[in-house]
Amino acid sequence: MRAIVIYESMYGNTRQIAESIAEGLSAAADTAVVPVSKLAPDTVAGADLIVVGGPTHMLGLSGPGSRRMAVSAGRKAGSGLTVEDGADGPGLREWLTTTRGRGAAAAFDTKLHARLSGRASVRIGRRLRRSGYDLIARPRSFYVSKTNTLEPGEQERARSWGSGLLGAVTAGTGAVGDH
Repeated sequence: MRAIVIYESMYGNTRQIAESIAEGLSAAADTAVVPVSKLAPDTVAGADLIVVGGPTHMLGLSGPGSRRMAVSAGRKAGSGLTVEDGADGPGLREWLTTTRGRGAAAAFDTKLHARLSGRASVRIGRRLRRSGYDLIARPRSFYVSKTNTLEPGEQERARSWGSGLLGAVTAGTGAVGDH
């Protein structure tokens, strides 16, 4: 089985979650982790599963304006943030408008653990379905603290979710639950 985890990340939290999901998948799948900024057009061809995720910006999927704001904030002296390579380039929103495919897919996001912070994963999932993919799991959120670090236990939760995705693909059983 071949799986690809595609992500967009501003400060590294979403990348860490993508890598943890890939660890969960790697038990039974040849797994690649690719930032959307370095995604070649043929990378997803032949994949049995794609898992796509990004940060939640302004209650939803990031766009050119919100990425510029995030990069600018991260580059300010004293911010304590490290901006990821490719953060200021095209993101998931742009890739999702052009991609077409078939097969299994899942969507995730990173977000503040706040009631009104929105969920990019819901929009990612919707766009994946419109592009021809079958969602095998409910969109999943992983949480970032107000100090812009992953909350404790989130990487383990991501590994577990990745492992659960494998079961859904191999058994053809449909949605992996959210908790």
